[in-house]
Amino acid sequence: MMPMITTAATVVCPHGGTVQLSTSNTSVTADQGAVCLVSDQHTVTGCAFTLPSGTPSPCVSVRWSAPAASSTVGGAAPLLQSSVGLCLSGAQVPQGVALVSGGQSAVAGI
Repeated sequence: MMPMITTAATVVCPHGGTVQLSTSNTSVTADQGAVCLVSDQHTVTGCAFTLPSGTPSPCVSVRWSAPAASSTVGGAAPLLQSSVGLCLSGAQVPQGVALVSGGQSAVAGI
């Protein structure tokens, strides 16, 4: 299985903003972080993106797709390192794909 994204991973928007990983999952951990789920909400802070007009349009959230297809955690699919995180502006306009580093090598149930 592909490594999962956990709250211990580092995720940034394409403009350098930091994605704050949090999860509703309280039962499955991997490498000292809780496994993130496709249903989780993640915020972005510190994005410096501006439109060509000069108007600030920072990434503020991430919507994930392509989670694990054959496993669930509490009824929701876990995020994999191959999952795609689409970074969105406050107006929900896609502004690029999140960059993920750090994965897990072992999984434990609580």
